[in-house]
Amino acid sequence: MIRLPSEPVERPLVGAIAALSLARGMFFAVSALYFTRTIGLSAVTVGIGLTVAGGVGVLTTYAGGRLSDRWGADRVQLWSMASYGIALLAYALARDVVAFLVVATWVSASRGFQSSAQSTLIARWFEGPDRVAVRARLRVVMNVMIGAGTLLAALALAVDTAAAYRGTMVLVGLLTTVAALPLVGLRRRVAGLGRRMDAGSDPAVATGPSPLRDRTYVTATVLTGVMAIHFGVTSIGVPLWVADHTDAPTVLVSLLLVVNTVYVALFQVRASRGTHDIVTAGRAVRGAGFLLLGSCVLFAAAAQVGPAVATGVLVLAALASSAAETRGEAGSWGLAFELADPQRAGAYQGVSQMGYALAHMLAPLAVTATAIDHGTGGWLVLGSVFAVTGILTALLARHAAAARGEPQRSEYVASETPV
Repeated sequence: MIRLPSEPVERPLVGAIAALSLARGMFFAVSALYFTRTIGLSAVTVGIGLTVAGGVGVLTTYAGGRLSDRWGADRVQLWSMASYGIALLAYALARDVVAFLVVATWVSASRGFQSSAQSTLIARWFEGPDRVAVRARLRVVMNVMIGAGTLLAALALAVDTAAAYRGTMVLVGLLTTVAALPLVGLRRRVAGLGRRMDAGSDPAVATGPSPLRDRTYVTATVLTGVMAIHFGVTSIGVPLWVADHTDAPTVLVSLLLVVNTVYVALFQVRASRGTHDIVTAGRAVRGAGFLLLGSCVLFAAAAQVGPAVATGVLVLAALASSAAETRGEAGSWGLAFELADPQRAGAYQGVSQMGYALAHMLAPLAVTATAIDHGTGGWLVLGSVFAVTGILTALLARHAAAARGEPQRSEYVASETPV
């Protein structure tokens, strides 16, 4: 399923993302238990600490884009990845709430720099449809390897001891640090990379107007952040809803995650076709919004029926949510790349990644305060927010394309991907 590409920049990126995502899958599976059972923190303390750290991550995400323009995205990507790995290793040394908060902030800051640098590297090296296509292929790698990491972490969950969880955290840190190795000496190995990466270091470019003053781009980033809250539905809302509010077996949570992983692996690249066009990208996000509304309705309905029917309804909801993910991400990438000033790719990609960082920070609260706390009504509110956001994104994309004098493409183009 994962083929090593021949392109000299995409190939090391695939290696780095594969190792990083394997580590993330393991981290997602054991981190909550490690923080509470091994370090001894309360769930509330963990939640507050990660939210504070997430706020720092939002700031470093923007700073990472600006630094990528000044110092070169390849360099920022390398050193932030190494810092990310060392920070995760430091979790194994945390023994109290202060140490946890310091390390969590370090982890979040490093992740912010890394994500912006990666997007900037892709924006500066690749062109047109290749940028979205590369992002799509990297996302397939990410999803598959996160799934593999989750399976590996099952060993620690089966042993269920402090030593097993601490050992897993050490392995997570080591794998993330190793993820930096394919990026070492990249500009020496790839002819012309240094020139592309340093294109934004000119003082006239670096001191230009802030992308935060670009109202179209900032609005697109905010809308993307709202849509990205749906990742919290998958990681937080669905497990809590299935276990506590439906008659479906709790083990179904794992199956739904597998459904998501397989769907993204099969259809993400196909869903990205054509989304380098601004209008097509907006329509893709609009379609994702309606699919998310449908999935929220299905999740709510699953609480009203018996175990067998609930299982079928939840699988349908997971499929709709996965289809929304592939379309929404493809559209968001297209807008983030095509609406940006190519001369200041780092600053613009830093702003774009801020939307995801904000969603990562706010999604737990947004999902629990709506769907989990208020049941059917909450699911409908959440789904309606996604649908309205999709509509607004399509309108924004159409307006931006018209302002640039770009031709309107057929509605058929945005409907090529399967549900």
